[in-house]
Amino acid sequence: MHTDLIGKPGVSLAGIAVRTTNAVETGGNGRLSALWNDYFASGIAERLQAKHAHLIYALYTDYESDATGAYTVLIGHERSDVPVPSGLAQAEIPESKFLVFKTKKGPVYEVVAQAWQEIWTFFEQSSIERAYTGDYELYDGRSFDPAAAEVDIYIAVK
Repeated sequence: MHTDLIGKPGVSLAGIAVRTTNAVETGGNGRLSALWNDYFASGIAERLQAKHAHLIYALYTDYESDATGAYTVLIGHERSDVPVPSGLAQAEIPESKFLVFKTKKGPVYEVVAQAWQEIWTFFEQSSIERAYTGDYELYDGRSFDPAAAEVDIYIAVK
């Protein structure tokens, strides 16, 4: 898994969100699959009049503590200049330094889950510390094929 360290400005997002934990997600009662299904059924990009509708963000934010605590996941898009429709959540990706991890190409649920396992292992063995301020997966919707996806995962670091 290739990583790059980059600085990125903050980004305002809007979409749909759920609160969960890694224990819930790996324990058979995961909420993220349903959140993704709701995202694809909702037409959020059109409702937001998203400028970059081809970029889908899955933001991990509002961490209770670290990888073992609760966090919120928002799936959505960069906010446009129009008001956010009622019923949608809003969140910020704060300006930060990020380590960028690129998944292998393959079935999206497999490669993303595998990448997160590798990310957790990386940080257990690294002197680099996660900031837990806002991490995100970035999907390029123009070429998004769920059977052959390649996703960039941005992890905020101190």
